[in-house]
Amino acid sequence: MATRSVWSGFLRFSLVAVPVKAYSATKSESRIAFNQLHKDCHSRIQLRKCCPVHGELKADQIVSGYEFSEGQYVVVDPEELQKLRPTASKSINVAAFVGADAIAPAFLNGKTHFLVPDGPVAFKSYALIHRALRESRMVAFAQMVWHGREQLQLIRPAGRLLEMAGVSYLSEVRKADEFEGDVPAVEVSPEELKLTKMVFDALTEKEFDLSKYEDKYSDQMLKLIEAKVSGKQIVAEPAEEPPAAINLMEALQQSLAQVKQKAAKGKPSKMMAPSSTERAKEVRKRKTS
Repeated sequence: MATRSVWSGFLRFSLVAVPVKAYSATKSESRIAFNQLHKDCHSRIQLRKCCPVHGELKADQIVSGYEFSEGQYVVVDPEELQKLRPTASKSINVAAFVGADAIAPAFLNGKTHFLVPDGPVAFKSYALIHRALRESRMVAFAQMVWHGREQLQLIRPAGRLLEMAGVSYLSEVRKADEFEGDVPAVEVSPEELKLTKMVFDALTEKEFDLSKYEDKYSDQMLKLIEAKVSGKQIVAEPAEEPPAAINLMEALQQSLAQVKQKAAKGKPSKMMAPSSTERAKEVRKRKTS
């Protein structure tokens, strides 16, 4: 496995401890990053920390302050912050096993990692936990200390692996009822509801294929960069026209007819295009050659 693990330790529940390694579920190299340059000479901009009274400062001259009132701060020393940090731990401690839908999607913070067994000694216990979670349709709710703070995690089966999804604290997530006042109760007719469900049924995919959906913005950005590297003239695509406003029932009927027509014709197969990651690597190679 070429990718380096970002954490290693133990997955613990009760007296069972399974050695595991964590790998990030997202690829950082696929992101397109820009640097700030001087418009005239294209030198890279340096971001310096400056005081409006004393000018540029060194790192040891900067302290942390909390603004408790406008323009008024209380200074907190690094030593005081260090005392508040939890003791470093190498364990993911399972606090409870809960139903797969016990944690609302809004609480999942998008920081996902794959847990894999760390060595042959972990194979049996890892497989046992994975199978027990899958067959009982449960997930493990756990706590761990990572990056200097205690974090909540949800551990669930994902194929043959265990997936660890970060969970936000209750105080970090807005409640849905804060916005319910913006959604008034509206009556819908039986005909509208029936037709809407028919459109849903027509659009239902029994075997969903995520690979059909690509990051068009990144692809277009790479095309722009490739064209600039090659010295080509950039021509923008015409803007998409906004949809025409039509009656709801008419929109549903047209949607259903469109979906059925599309299903009848079928989609022609397409050659697999290079991924945005592969194209980004190719652009970097051209720049260094």
